[in-house]
Amino acid sequence: MGGQVELRCSCGGVRAVVTGVSPRTVNRVVCYCDDCQAFAHQLGRADLLNAKGGSDIIQVAPSTLSFVQGQSRIAGVRLTAKGLYRWYASCCNTPVGNTLSPSVPFVGIIAQAFEGGTPAVDDVAGAPTGAILGKYAVGEPPAGSTGLNLSLILRAIGKVLAWKLRGKTWPHPFFKRETREPIYPITVLSREQREALRLLCGPQPNAQAG
Repeated sequence: MGGQVELRCSCGGVRAVVTGVSPRTVNRVVCYCDDCQAFAHQLGRADLLNAKGGSDIIQVAPSTLSFVQGQSRIAGVRLTAKGLYRWYASCCNTPVGNTLSPSVPFVGIIAQAFEGGTPAVDDVAGAPTGAILGKYAVGEPPAGSTGLNLSLILRAIGKVLAWKLRGKTWPHPFFKRETREPIYPITVLSREQREALRLLCGPQPNAQAG
């Protein structure tokens, strides 16, 4: 059981619904990795990062996310040929989900993409359970974000395994069931593009980059 939350891009052109949201059914963490930071900078949406470069991510089962408007505006980016699929609304460059392949069933959605933003997510999903990869944070890493947080890792693995066993991979909002291929167009960044973006990321971003 859980609540229903609407998801929308900044301009309202892309909309979706996430069902069954509660602190027990989703996983919420703040990720400081340089890949998440690079993605935000690639989109020109560093405003979605917190002061230390963190992304507030809610991981949900793929079958609980359904797009109801603006599917033609969805596109994807991969920082490398084998990296995460990072989906966004091309109309206003709002991230709408991060995924691996369907064999690892989860969708990570940034909190600001939900209708009502972070306060609305707090009400239904609870506060973040922790932070990860703080070594990439801008400046001093947040407390508890740099070590190996076994409880966070086990929680994330447990959620994904449960979603897989309970058949919550399909229907998948970003992949075709028959072929496992992406529904939406994908761009893979070049090494030069990645290196330029890294200069904007923590722990010591180069303000002159770009």
